[in-house]
Amino acid sequence: MEAVVLFRNTTGMDVEEHRVLSFTFRKEAYTPYTTLTARFLAPSNDPTTVTEVLFYLDGRLVHHGIADSYTVTRSGGSTVGVLRSRSFTSMLLQNQMEPGLYTDISLNKLIDTMIHIPYVTHEDDPDDSGYIFVKYGSDLWEAVANFSYKKMRTYPYIRGTNCVMMTPYPQPETFAYSNSSLLSTGSRLKLNTMVSCLHMEDMSGQYGTFDLIDQEAQARDITRHRYFELDRQFVYQPQEALEYRDKFAARGWRKDFCTYSGYNGEDLCDLATFGGVSGRRITSITITGSSSGIITEIGTYRDKFYT
Repeated sequence: MEAVVLFRNTTGMDVEEHRVLSFTFRKEAYTPYTTLTARFLAPSNDPTTVTEVLFYLDGRLVHHGIADSYTVTRSGGSTVGVLRSRSFTSMLLQNQMEPGLYTDISLNKLIDTMIHIPYVTHEDDPDDSGYIFVKYGSDLWEAVANFSYKKMRTYPYIRGTNCVMMTPYPQPETFAYSNSSLLSTGSRLKLNTMVSCLHMEDMSGQYGTFDLIDQEAQARDITRHRYFELDRQFVYQPQEALEYRDKFAARGWRKDFCTYSGYNGEDLCDLATFGGVSGRRITSITITGSSSGIITEIGTYRDKFYT
């Protein structure tokens, strides 16, 4: 399996790097971008001219983003490039919206008309009956996430290289892994972000009206109270502000995973079957490569967004 890093440059030329020494690619349901780190031998382009980064595995494009950092080092007769890149959807986190109430909103309007970010696409959502309230300091991804929860009770994710999705992919591929094809299987518990009690103030600034107790956290002897002001993003459904925070705090708290040699082209929200897991949505993908070969880890969450 061949790994190729392609650089686009201010010179208008594309430069491909085929001598990849090692790489790690990550994609995860609650992270609104893909990440790539790579080391390659004898890079042939000037790092100061790079504008875009594309990463291919056997001709399949899995990452398209910017160079967060790109260093070329010459030492001992060899030249090595070290790249760190995030996909273009990372800029959804890096752009703030003008504060205030926005009515007649759809996902189409949020992505297409608020702030233009190159190469970012989205599922089609022409229904503009929604609203969002943007707080001071809020970024565009927060607006997308709140809108997605209010409209679909989902948390948005990235499909393909830079496509924002609110709903489960309607035509997922199904991947079934036999025990003989797997290097490992496992499960993980992560409780460091789970909260036990959420408290939101009411219109008069008092607490006691809007509260939520997380039964799973209490059953595991977790005590973490969180207080916050009235969330005007959910002003018409105030209890949903608590539910949304509770679900997000418990993101990925249970995970099943498997690893195998190679990469079969899995994407978020495809379906995976392995071990005791049957047809669950894929929520994390990690691909690592080195001189020893390429290994892919597929993860499926069991949390409050993915059951």
